[in-house]
Amino acid sequence: MSKVAVVTDSNSGITQAQAQELGIRVLPMPFMIDGKTYYEEITLSRAEFYQKLAGNADISTSQPSPDSILELWDELLNEYDEVVHIPMSSGLSGSCQTAVMLSQDYDGKVHVVNNQRISVTQRQSVLDAVALVKEDKSGSEIKEILENDKFNSSIYIMIDTLYYLKKGGRVTPAAAALGTLLKLKPVLQIQGEKLDAFAKARTVNQAKSIMINAVKSDIEKRFGGISPDNEIYLEIAHTENEEAAKLFKEEIQAQFPDYPIYIDHLSLSVSCHIGPGSLALACCKKLV
Repeated sequence: MSKVAVVTDSNSGITQAQAQELGIRVLPMPFMIDGKTYYEEITLSRAEFYQKLAGNADISTSQPSPDSILELWDELLNEYDEVVHIPMSSGLSGSCQTAVMLSQDYDGKVHVVNNQRISVTQRQSVLDAVALVKEDKSGSEIKEILENDKFNSSIYIMIDTLYYLKKGGRVTPAAAALGTLLKLKPVLQIQGEKLDAFAKARTVNQAKSIMINAVKSDIEKRFGGISPDNEIYLEIAHTENEEAAKLFKEEIQAQFPDYPIYIDHLSLSVSCHIGPGSLALACCKKLV
């Protein structure tokens, strides 16, 4: 029986303390802020990040250095037979491709999962991997199971302000100005590789209804429908918007009374591009 270690990055939302409880390892994501490198939850707290964002600091995301990845894998392989590495979506960062390339020198002992998840859906993949390890699955089996399941999740995100998308060049200044004038609340979608536009709302309540209806549609059309044995995970994520997330949870719970709903922060790598005040609703089909 192979002894398998599970690794992810801080885009999963899993803190270092939670990682210790789960028996996994979390690589902190690096950020360049005004020319200086910071590491999520190591030298940069969430509160400090949002303070710098509000102060119009020059913030850009990066990926874990090859040295930090190799050092962690080498350390783990002194104790474990295999490593399952679950990075953020390959469509949103180059960190997955980097890890795949580095793993080629490990003679099949390191398995990089490219299942195109981020935030609460990436976290669920990590929890699934931990459960599969307990079922004595090998690293290659876990990779195959998680990658075969990659399209069984969706995230819908309501953007509170277009300022940060404009700043990052993801919308034109003219489109941002028009959207701000019309007080639009765009709803984006992460499903598979990309972050795409999904719908435009004029109010927060309309945006929330769009997200709830989209998740209902996914459950009915893609995930087998509502069932008494709760075969779906429901999750809320937000960017510095906890009170609104709690109220949103009550609204969703009214629609899905028998389903537990998990609330977490969107990763700082996503927050960097969309700013504070966002709300997201995600669903995953249960795997384990």
